[in-house]
Amino acid sequence: MSNTTIPSAASASASGAADATAAPESAASGSEITGVGVSPGRVIGPVARMAPPVEAPDPAEKAAPGRSIDDEYARITDAAATVQAELTARAATVSGDARDVLEATALMASDPTLAKAAKKLLDDGRSAERAVWEAGTSIAEQFAALGGYMGERAQDVYDVRARLVAALRGVSAPGLPNPGHPYVLVAVDLAPADTATLDPAQVIALVTSDGGPQSHTAILARALGIPAVVAASQATTLADGSEVYVDGTRGRVILDPSDAERADAELAARQSEALVPFDGTGRLSDGHEVALLANIGGVKDAAAAVDANAQGVGLFRTEFLFLGRDTEPSVEEQVSDYRAVFAAFPGKKVVLRTLDAGADKPLAFLTNDDEPNPALGIRGYRTSLEKRQVLVNQLRAIQTAREAENADVWVMAPMIATADEAADFVGLCREAGLPTNGVMIEVPSAALTAAHIFATADFVSLGTNDLTQYTMAADRQLGSLSALNDPWQPAVLQLVQHVGQAGRAAVGTATGAGSASDSAPSGKPVGVCGEAAADPALAVVLVGLGVTTLSMTSRAIQAVSTVLRSVTLDEAQTIAAAVVGAPTAAEARRIAREHLPILETLGL
Repeated sequence: MSNTTIPSAASASASGAADATAAPESAASGSEITGVGVSPGRVIGPVARMAPPVEAPDPAEKAAPGRSIDDEYARITDAAATVQAELTARAATVSGDARDVLEATALMASDPTLAKAAKKLLDDGRSAERAVWEAGTSIAEQFAALGGYMGERAQDVYDVRARLVAALRGVSAPGLPNPGHPYVLVAVDLAPADTATLDPAQVIALVTSDGGPQSHTAILARALGIPAVVAASQATTLADGSEVYVDGTRGRVILDPSDAERADAELAARQSEALVPFDGTGRLSDGHEVALLANIGGVKDAAAAVDANAQGVGLFRTEFLFLGRDTEPSVEEQVSDYRAVFAAFPGKKVVLRTLDAGADKPLAFLTNDDEPNPALGIRGYRTSLEKRQVLVNQLRAIQTAREAENADVWVMAPMIATADEAADFVGLCREAGLPTNGVMIEVPSAALTAAHIFATADFVSLGTNDLTQYTMAADRQLGSLSALNDPWQPAVLQLVQHVGQAGRAAVGTATGAGSASDSAPSGKPVGVCGEAAADPALAVVLVGLGVTTLSMTSRAIQAVSTVLRSVTLDEAQTIAAAVVGAPTAAEARRIAREHLPILETLGL
């Protein structure tokens, strides 16, 4: 967790851009802006705002007198080369996922498709700027209409469009500011090319006017340990260089902090040092064990989980091998990637989620792109109803990789809605030779029928991100619905409680399902692998509701472990009983924090 106080820097604007980025109506001194706290920490620092979005060229904007179509087209290709060079240079300064994102954006900038589409619009005398804008808009709208993974690429096109127009105008493209010192980043939201190069040593806190608790920006902040507040609609009133206090737990941003807030930020810096290093065994103060696992998406994440001393993996997302392909990866390819992850956890549990395609992750060889409501369409396990062989091949690859390594491999299916679906999936797994098989609980129907699902499933894992959005009928990416899309909602917690009770009541355990790593005194294991598990206060509540394992981003394990070790199982159950009976999410959160003074002690 990053908690620090940075001296005010009233001139903290990048490259003389203060005039261009200052808010037209600045917030008053001492005023408070509220949003949704998505990553804990309390800091004070100077604001540095993202450059404003590139304004659209006037629809009537024409090419300068004397410029031919060829001249304007040459300007476009030159601008594309400039943008590509800038992004490629930035990519050379980073590594891993950040480099991949920047290189992909650079390739998109150099792709002749956009330039050629713009050239066709130059016939009536449009300027290069206007032609690029219209062509980019058209291509982005085509992507957005496809939805899912392709829909997400629309934002990349808009980003490239803005960079090209900025290059044509000879001005700086939008991007992360560089004031020369650590700062609080204030933005509407972050584009992929910006999030890829966000440096926690420079960005000490993040405040956005858009986004929600499960948005990409929020998840990134949690993964990097940066205090963050999203959906703070008044954030745009903060001026460059103004000093602010940011509370990423309570969602507060205060301009010109008082002595009390300065003391609180300094206290938070000391409190973060009180976190107890995780020793590799999650437990409560009475010795009751709760396995603390990591969510991963590939080998790189596996390394971070090992460094965090995670007890294993509670969610291994396998989509990374399938996305961006026109054909299904071979069994051999899958075996190689699965083995690389399994090898990192000898003797430890690795819970692998089978392909979660569809909705926001469409695949050309598996899903349709014309569904009217993809979030409620053919996704997850449902893709196997018509194209079963893809799932069969994946299970065969998992079993082959499992036999070659020494990890304790568990397998679960996403988007299960009925007991029949659970039984079908478990049957397929057993045919493949896999010994420990379960399902994701992500929709209310599965939660309500958990007792029947446990009749065949060896375990379940609650995906609280989807369970919340489906229970509350609230898109988890929409900042305007962030109050609804909150895992503290009583309706969501009551469903978790119902699943926990079903898990405890389940009779017997199948091969491998009753391993000591879950320390479930009876019944069958109930895990949580959604973002809720990374909230230390909510983690206590989840355990009290009957959850036996918690899986989260590796960075969150230390804080969750420290808080869990401050309560007994009886105390966790008492807190959970009080919380689940609350009328609102805000009251549920307040009750939990009231019973957990350690949260204040640790600055969480």
